[in-house]
Amino acid sequence: MAYSVNISVEAPIENQIQEITYDGQEVYQAPLTMSENLAKLAQKIDFSKTADDAVTTVVKKEFNDNASVDSKTADEDTKDPGFQSSLWPWDSVRNKLRSALTEVCVLADVLAIAKEKRYMVLDPVPQEAVESRPMVQVYGRKKALGCAASTLLAGVERLRASENLRNSRNTSDFHIELLRLRQNWRLKKVSNTIIGDLSYRTAGSKFPQSGVFEVSKAPEDSVQNTITTVAGLPGAQVPIPSALRVTVPAELQGVAFISVICQKDQEELLNTQLTAGALGVATAGAAGVPGSDLHWKQRLEAAQNVLFCKELFARLASEAVQLNAPIPHMVVGNQIVATVLPGIQLIIGLYHSNGQSGSTDVKIPGNPGPQQKSDHDHVLEHSLHQLLRQAHHTNTHHPFPHPASGPLGPSKRRCRAGPDAADRYELLEMSKQQTLLEQIIQQAQHFFMRRRTEYVLDTIAKEVKDPLIVSHWNALNSPTQSCVKINIMTHGYDTICRTSLVVHVGEKTLKCICRDGRVMHMSYEPQELRDLIYCQIYQHQIVAVQAVGRCMGWQFLASSAHLGSGPVEPLGNASHCLMASPNGDRMISIRCEPSNGIQVSIAQSPRKDFFAGQLVQERKWEHLGGSFKEVRFDKMEGKNFLNKMELLMASLSSSS
Repeated sequence: MAYSVNISVEAPIENQIQEITYDGQEVYQAPLTMSENLAKLAQKIDFSKTADDAVTTVVKKEFNDNASVDSKTADEDTKDPGFQSSLWPWDSVRNKLRSALTEVCVLADVLAIAKEKRYMVLDPVPQEAVESRPMVQVYGRKKALGCAASTLLAGVERLRASENLRNSRNTSDFHIELLRLRQNWRLKKVSNTIIGDLSYRTAGSKFPQSGVFEVSKAPEDSVQNTITTVAGLPGAQVPIPSALRVTVPAELQGVAFISVICQKDQEELLNTQLTAGALGVATAGAAGVPGSDLHWKQRLEAAQNVLFCKELFARLASEAVQLNAPIPHMVVGNQIVATVLPGIQLIIGLYHSNGQSGSTDVKIPGNPGPQQKSDHDHVLEHSLHQLLRQAHHTNTHHPFPHPASGPLGPSKRRCRAGPDAADRYELLEMSKQQTLLEQIIQQAQHFFMRRRTEYVLDTIAKEVKDPLIVSHWNALNSPTQSCVKINIMTHGYDTICRTSLVVHVGEKTLKCICRDGRVMHMSYEPQELRDLIYCQIYQHQIVAVQAVGRCMGWQFLASSAHLGSGPVEPLGNASHCLMASPNGDRMISIRCEPSNGIQVSIAQSPRKDFFAGQLVQERKWEHLGGSFKEVRFDKMEGKNFLNKMELLMASLSSSS
């Protein structure tokens, strides 16, 4: 007798072992989530089998396993609810996919047959021939062209009438003006309001001012009163109507400029002003015109100039506080005070006026208002304006190749720092960048060094008439480096001898390259350059005398560029030269001193005071030169020093 026992089979509680470590610890695999389990079961579905195939497979399996069971029991087992295909959960999805596949296959077959044109021809059904009437078609086309032409002519007449009306009213089109505004300024529409942006945010600006302005349509009565100033004609007012009304924030209205003043012991040396008028911008209040009556283009340019000046001053002020200078920079209100050279200060101030009397942000020393501006230097003005422009241009124009989006990486030098084995010092040098304040201070230092050099050369050229001193300044210079070539020559003898030297003017130092290749470095003191020029002048005189003497047959005996005998010169050094006539009976001694000028002495042989005696009996000692006698050089005839020396040598040679 067989007994049936119900056995329940459950899945083990433990998960599948994934790994067993060396210390015997078992790492179990995490159980599947409901979505992962559903995906696993869906992968086991075979969509290629139909529902009838599945039923047949089950029936065959049951028939083979239970061969002794009769056919009635097999039919009942087949009708069991557990084996019905309608209860399968994916049955509807599979049926829809099969139907879609069937339709696609039928469509593909139809297209293949129609394309090959073997079994099916898709020709249009022939229709009855329509009676052609050529004149009717011509009349119809003519009528259609007439309607189109009349429509175009009507539109042209309307445009012409509106243009004539606009010209008669002396008004402008709002949309045309808005189009011109969009070509030069960034605009966007926010809640039925057109808003523009004046700031330099796209160029890396850090100034907090937003620079947002509002654009609206001007009323008809205010269009007739719009006045602007013609560029290049101060005071001339021409009515230019505008259909736009631009509203600029109050803090960006008016006129603003950056004033740069260099002072030495409270003495104003240079006054540089960066104004909107210097940039070709018609500013508000400059010609007595209220800011509200300006044209929208000029109002925006004036507002952007004010924003630019404020941003420039804000950057300079922040850099002045952060820099560690030997003499700390001071920022007081809207003024920045920096020390350029000992005793010389650079004062940078921001001036902003709204066009109203007494409406100023800062009081510039010696410059109470825009109506009392002194002459400014265009070079420093352009440099200060160009520094910030260059910084904005660098932030927006990166060298290629660079990514189209995303943050930019380090520079090319820093990328090659690893392969090139750069040390810490080189990396620090790569990361250093000069601030705007440092650059303008360096340019101011170079300006003073150049000005002092020009003053020294001009003063010496006025004081020294013989020889001539000609200075040639290089026209192509950098903002912190200049070069001047100095030629020392004598009129009429420039082909015989010419002394040239080159002076490089830097920020705080001078470098002089002489004719013989010597390089001398000097500080910012002008006295050092003066000493050098005087030494070169008297050395030129000695070398030129030797050249003239060789041309006339005189013999060169001795020369010294830095004579050690005699009193110490307070300025420069004394030079000396000794020459003999062709016969050897005459000698000329030339001494050049910065303090006493040029001294010329002559001696002759045989000596007139030589007498033979018991001690000295040979006659050859009488040819020794006698004592030198000074020549009154200022009483001699001649244009210059070399001309007088030439006449003196000629007279001494002929008298011998």
